[in-house]
Amino acid sequence: MAKNELTQEEKLRQQNVDEAVSKTEQFFNQYKTVIVGCLCVALVAGLSVLAYSKFYLQPKKAEAAAELFRAEQSFAAGEYELALTGDDNNLGLRDIVSRYGDKAGEAVYLYAGVSELNLGNFEDAIKYLKKYNGEDHILLARAQACIGDAYVGLEQYKTAISYFEKAAETSSDVFSATYLLKAGVAAEEIGDKASALAYYKKIKDQYPQSIEGMDIDKYITRIESAE
Repeated sequence: MAKNELTQEEKLRQQNVDEAVSKTEQFFNQYKTVIVGCLCVALVAGLSVLAYSKFYLQPKKAEAAAELFRAEQSFAAGEYELALTGDDNNLGLRDIVSRYGDKAGEAVYLYAGVSELNLGNFEDAIKYLKKYNGEDHILLARAQACIGDAYVGLEQYKTAISYFEKAAETSSDVFSATYLLKAGVAAEEIGDKASALAYYKKIKDQYPQSIEGMDIDKYITRIESAE
């Protein structure tokens, strides 16, 4: 009896499977054109992305990297004007950014920004450096500090301080002392001695072994003796 009941259950399950298959076939037959069309669109889209990457994006990146390499050499030599403008044979950083954008890599914005900063072109430096979003926290902090330097050049000290603070927080290592010192000096420029003293004492407490930390007492004494 149990065997017969089991057989009936198996028959019922088979019937359910057959009905499900039948409904699937009916659904496919009814919407075959739509389904095939969607699959074709997805396939074409996938092939288009692959083709774009292989035949356009990758060659563009290689081309940009070659141009950037020449500009990097000028940058490393401290020839910032040449790095930015290039020459008759090579593109400069300005043209590389304009032509390739981030296809040249994030570093192009850092190189361009630092070059503009060294030439005293503070607004252009800020424009480039704000586009830099590298993953290396040391370089990212350096970019943020350079933005602060540019704002100091524009005598916008409060904005500069905010970027020095951000750089110190991003770096979170011995380099933070450099950025805190910059923040302190900028704070003194606007007469905020209390904030300046706080930055200097933070260097003394948290980064005593840094170059800035070894020389920070004179900054602290200068403020405290003037009070």
